[in-house]
Amino acid sequence: MSPTTAAPAETRAFQAEVAKLLDIVVHSLYSNREIFLRELISNASDACDKLRYAALTEPKLLEDGGADFSIHIALDKAAKTLGIRDNGIGMSRDELITNLGTIAKSGTAEFVKAVTQNQAAKSKDVNLIGQFGVGFYSAFMVADKVEVISRKAGETHGWVWTSDGKGEFSVAEHPGAARGTKITLHLKQDAEEFLEAQRLRHVVKTYSDHIALPVILDAATGEKEGGETDAKDETLNSASALWMRSKNEITPDQYKEFYHSVAHAFDEPWHTLHYRAEGAIEYTALLFIPTQKPFDLFHPDRKNQVRLYVNRVFISDQLEGLLPRYLRFVRGVVDSSDLPLNISREMLQDNPMLRKIQGGLVKRLIKDLKDRANDAEAYSAFWKAFGPAFKEGLYEDFERRGELLDLARFTTTSGEMVSLKDYAARMKESQDAVYYITGENLNAAKASPQLEGFAAKGIEVLLLTDPIDEFWVTSVPAYDKRPLKSVAESGTDLSKVKGGDEKAEEPAADVSGVIEKLKKALGDAVADVRASARLTESPVCLVSDTGGMSLHLARMLKQHGEGADLGIRKILEVNPKHALIKRFEALDGEPLTDAELLLLDQARIVEGEAVPDPAAFARRLAKVMERGL
Repeated sequence: MSPTTAAPAETRAFQAEVAKLLDIVVHSLYSNREIFLRELISNASDACDKLRYAALTEPKLLEDGGADFSIHIALDKAAKTLGIRDNGIGMSRDELITNLGTIAKSGTAEFVKAVTQNQAAKSKDVNLIGQFGVGFYSAFMVADKVEVISRKAGETHGWVWTSDGKGEFSVAEHPGAARGTKITLHLKQDAEEFLEAQRLRHVVKTYSDHIALPVILDAATGEKEGGETDAKDETLNSASALWMRSKNEITPDQYKEFYHSVAHAFDEPWHTLHYRAEGAIEYTALLFIPTQKPFDLFHPDRKNQVRLYVNRVFISDQLEGLLPRYLRFVRGVVDSSDLPLNISREMLQDNPMLRKIQGGLVKRLIKDLKDRANDAEAYSAFWKAFGPAFKEGLYEDFERRGELLDLARFTTTSGEMVSLKDYAARMKESQDAVYYITGENLNAAKASPQLEGFAAKGIEVLLLTDPIDEFWVTSVPAYDKRPLKSVAESGTDLSKVKGGDEKAEEPAADVSGVIEKLKKALGDAVADVRASARLTESPVCLVSDTGGMSLHLARMLKQHGEGADLGIRKILEVNPKHALIKRFEALDGEPLTDAELLLLDQARIVEGEAVPDPAAFARRLAKVMERGL
């Protein structure tokens, strides 16, 4: 099936990451090879959807090839080839090179790294590939050569892309190409089962029955039971938009396979929401919450991937405004008959009807999450996957903040994951605030000396370790009239909280002399030195000033090249009951500058900060050790 080309084929090497990805896909990623057909059919359906949308503003695009969209499968047993053809938008030469020879999507390096780690762990997590939109490469699981002939709608001639998946591909002009894309797979010997019509019927019915376009087995190559040749084309799927069908007509397996296709994922949906809204605005929604977190969940673009249709005509799958950004992990489709078909995506962004649809979608999703939250184990799995993104709503969505707070879950010093309602219900007597600490991770937060006094009093503290936590706590001053307070701020008074360790109630010695010496020795390195009631085991700790930026946030900003000159007021708190501080008091009058600076460096290290002068720190430590020995 070599075409006559107007110019010699150009041979190129795959992008390095693509070559590595191909090897992973072919040899270790897919445990079920029939998935390749679903991926190629899904891509063909997307291509037809894109042309249908583009033709709304450029009707001429449909003049060559018509507006009756379909996907055709052709078998050639003699040549051992399987073809998948669509009459969609097609690809230009540059798009063939970009889409099939490189992976321009963000996160590719993370994808290859993750899959490589799975290989090392002998894991075959097939969910990985769908998260990066690289399903085309699954064709090489069953083919030792793949040929793609494509002509973009509106262009006069096409191109042919060919590769054996072993490092190179060629691109040549193909003047006789029809509009759309035709993929021909030269099947491997161990994949000849896919030359059987009955096998293809089963695969299409299982994975692609929901595709809204007809998937047709061409008559000339189809085969009936008993070996007779089909007299006519055979449509293999129901070719109806699944979301428009009644819920009682749809099986759980059909929902699952639709989710796999629309999300390009391989996990099972954690939750399915299918409903029709009627009234001032009518629309149908079929939405899914995944089980596994996509790799690009925290990419700066943060676009949602719910597809918008108007009367079953695809409009966009990355439309800002259809769902708020904190729900960008939701997948699925929304179809409305009330939005105008010819509206541009730019105008659609600010369409008041779209905002009302968003309000309805969020309301239903929140309602369903409240219901699912009653199952603590299942909800915990959801929160671990998507909680860090969901919490962005606490900062961004003022209107629904109260409901989102009730849905939020937090790990505490008790080791449990709790709601704020649960936390408030078991607060200590006379405790009038919800206490939290921010940190790099759970271990670092739990190890902070700032928690010692709270532990001694038996006060539970929220451990906040996601970057967004530093921001939403500043916009949520209280929960149920109880203020949220950071344990890492100065001025915390625990004396009125009853209970806990009796030793914590013992009066502290007067260490005003030590404080004055430390202030003199440390100079501008700290804003102040104060006696602390929060410390029980550590001699010192660093805290931020009341109402000021937290030390953890300052470090985060500095790591990203910001905040170097924010002038953070660091306060050194000393433990009057600690033996080392008492020793300082007893040595009044002696030169202790090295030891005092070491105290500050110790507080910095425990806080997670870098020592500003490692060489000087080493010298001081050596001197103190020498005197001690």
